[in-house]
Amino acid sequence: MRKAIGTDRRRSPERVIEVLCEIGAHVVALQEADRRFGERVSALPAHLLEEHSPYRPVPLPHRTGGIGWHGNAILVHKDVEITGCEALHIPALEPRGAVLGEIRIAGEGLRIVGMHLDLSGLWRRRQSRAILHRVDQGEPLPTVMMGDLNEWTNGGCLRDFGHGFAFAPTGRSFHARRPVAALDRIMFRGLQLANCGVHCSPTARKASDHLPIWAEFASTG
Repeated sequence: MRKAIGTDRRRSPERVIEVLCEIGAHVVALQEADRRFGERVSALPAHLLEEHSPYRPVPLPHRTGGIGWHGNAILVHKDVEITGCEALHIPALEPRGAVLGEIRIAGEGLRIVGMHLDLSGLWRRRQSRAILHRVDQGEPLPTVMMGDLNEWTNGGCLRDFGHGFAFAPTGRSFHARRPVAALDRIMFRGLQLANCGVHCSPTARKASDHLPIWAEFASTG
């Protein structure tokens, strides 16, 4: 969400929240959700989320004024139960990270990972392996991982993730004005994909330089 700065160079958290409400997901993974400098406060003020959306952030134990870890944040619908959360420390050349949340939706457990990977292919592969290692150490839950992988090719970190996860064929999301690349990805296991796509409303095309991607899943149980 590029710290709520849109393609018109205006900072508008209200516009980002409008897009979130258009999509209406149970779970949202955000990248660049916090300001980069100073106290790194959230680019989505808490009172705006509370008053104008059905979402709340998954709380991270170290959080101060922001809602994420190196800009990565997970929002869940207020009806979703949060059972666990963790900031993932991954190897990085740039200030990058990932976040993990464990939730229950209608009594079904689910693990969510949000990430924003490095611009360097070498570091992206190190990061993908670190994330996969952490996920494989946890309880065997249906898992959805998503975020900006910064991968322009079909190899690299996509190959690493593809060993254990399927990819939702959402489509191209970057650049919002003229999408030419599928930099943003949704990966899953233990679930059945029902539908997926890119959300390209007029507001979404202005709210960020990336268009939101989405997927709907059904339990395999």
